Amino acid sequence: MEEKLQSILERAKQGAREVSTRADLESFKARLVGPKGELTEVMKGMASVPREDKPRVGRRLNEVKGELESLFAELLGAIEAKESAARLGPSIDPSLPSPDGGPGSLHPLAQVREEICSILRKVGFSVVEGPEVETEYYCFDALNTPSDHPARDLQDTYYLPESARFSNVSKMKRERYLLRTHTSSVQIRHMLKTSPPVRVVSPGRCFRRDTADATHSANFHQVEGLYVDQDVSVKDLKALLDYFIRSLLGQDARTRFRPHFFPYTEPSFEVDFSSSHLEKLGSRWIEIAGCGMVHPAVFESVGYDPEKYSGFAFGMGIERIAMILYGVDDIRYFYQNDLRFLQQFA
Repeated sequence: MEEKLQSILERAKQGAREVSTRADLESFKARLVGPKGELTEVMKGMASVPREDKPRVGRRLNEVKGELESLFAELLGAIEAKESAARLGPSIDPSLPSPDGGPGSLHPLAQVREEICSILRKVGFSVVEGPEVETEYYCFDALNTPSDHPARDLQDTYYLPESARFSNVSKMKRERYLLRTHTSSVQIRHMLKTSPPVRVVSPGRCFRRDTADATHSANFHQVEGLYVDQDVSVKDLKALLDYFIRSLLGQDARTRFRPHFFPYTEPSFEVDFSSSHLEKLGSRWIEIAGCGMVHPAVFESVGYDPEKYSGFAFGMGIERIAMILYGVDDIRYFYQNDLRFLQQFA
């Protein structure tokens, strides 16, 4: 029987040279290890092997079976590589100049982000950034978001394993790490190291457990603004957002506030706007941002005196603004790296 096993292995190695397609490989495997394959027939003969020889023969049988499986895997890898090369076409020399010619351009989302920041810089706002990996304190606790708030559920927020460690992301206490759900955490970090007055805008990438569709993505971009000083009122907030929306969407744009609830602002509002941009969307008013006066509890968490200082905060999605500006009807287009789509914004 050991001679039969050796003979099967040698014939398999010779026959492998003729295997060049998946069909060839399936036929080759069936001939060797299929229900009526050569190795299968030998395995059936184990019952007739003397008891004292069974350990040795069984061991050799397993060795041959393992070598055949390795041979099958090697052949499959070669076939897949050949198929991949056929799909990719001839190899490309990366040292050659790009056939497109000319300089590249910013991604449309980066263009919108820069335009937003440029508008707000003109009225005294500075751009600040922070880590995308955050902790519960900066993302929720300091923003007056209670432990039982739905935003803190596992269904809404990406939490990292308790064993995760990040030397460049500070903790306030023994809270968990997570992927930030908004850039308000940047505002907390900035206020903890800065005294009023504060006038900052924090753009960046955020993460939420959303099902991807035409208007939602688990990965998206926000820009949030914060203004803290003495005697800041809702009137100042409305004036700033009127200026911002008109600068971004045209002088015919109008805004309106609707009462809403956010844990970190009181009162809180949803912001709608109306402009000529909406004609292509078939709507008269569209929600574009959330805003409100900073809650006194947030000031207390960063060491600001809520009796002395007041302020407002606002936030909006960059993708949403880009879709309105460019008439894009599916948020997923921004992430597909399709040059035909991206080159329209060059």
